[in-house]
Amino acid sequence: MPGARDLSAVIGQLLPRCRFPPAGTRVDLAVSGGADSLALLVLAVSAGLTAVAHHVDHGLRPGSALEAAQVATAAENLGAGFVSLRVNVGEGPNLEARARAARYAVLPAGVATGHTADDQAETVLVNLLRGAGPDGAAGMRAGPRHPILELRRSETRQLCGSAGLRPVEDRSNDDVSFLRNRLRHEAMPLLCAAAGRDLVPVLVRQSALFASESAFLDELAAAIDPEDARAVAAAPPVLARRAIRRWLREADPDGHPPGAAVVDRVLAVAAMERRGCEIGGGRSVRRTAGRLRLEDTH
Repeated sequence: MPGARDLSAVIGQLLPRCRFPPAGTRVDLAVSGGADSLALLVLAVSAGLTAVAHHVDHGLRPGSALEAAQVATAAENLGAGFVSLRVNVGEGPNLEARARAARYAVLPAGVATGHTADDQAETVLVNLLRGAGPDGAAGMRAGPRHPILELRRSETRQLCGSAGLRPVEDRSNDDVSFLRNRLRHEAMPLLCAAAGRDLVPVLVRQSALFASESAFLDELAAAIDPEDARAVAAAPPVLARRAIRRWLREADPDGHPPGAAVVDRVLAVAAMERRGCEIGGGRSVRRTAGRLRLEDTH
């Protein structure tokens, strides 16, 4: 059984690299029971926060109720609150995206997740493949919503081992029919082998550079009203794209940046080349009396 001294040492190494709010703050945490989210819970409690673990059961795997019970036990042992949530997703196309949307629909606003540096590297690659531009290449932003983004998966597993926690193993994470999993299990090892080094820190550093430049462009694009079609059409293309990308990202339930093709379609609407366009996710953009507006097409 791991000793308290070992656990204290591991926490002492990891906690300074986390981005938690001040001690005493209430934080809602998305805790699936995997190593990353359990480590998030341990570190949040260690940071002196009033932590509440939210577990979402998607009903997609046998034994998912037992996973909720494991998270509840871990939360109780750590002195954290626990909330059990259930959604019905069902099998079908775009399962990963539908499960994510259903999950965030029931989680509290501003919930913190256990994404790590490895997740950040994968996110950068996924967004590049989607053509999401510099904003997508910036990946997730470190902060209260992603407080352990500077940690590695190996470190979260080490922390769970030191704390005597047994993480839930989600077998769907091994299914390479999902793009992120294929990048994780096949593409990243090949890229690292070709480069002769661990590329996660490289991609993370690149994401930070893109995030800094994205923030600067956002400041310039803030002067453009993204719903004013004439203003968008008259703006320098790089700033018009930023204004539209920010507008669509803020309206997305998961805060994901739109792909380049989506932005180009919206710019065509602003330039009066078309009256409207589909932007995915059951939504469209239409122009009426010189104004752009988002519509739900469900």
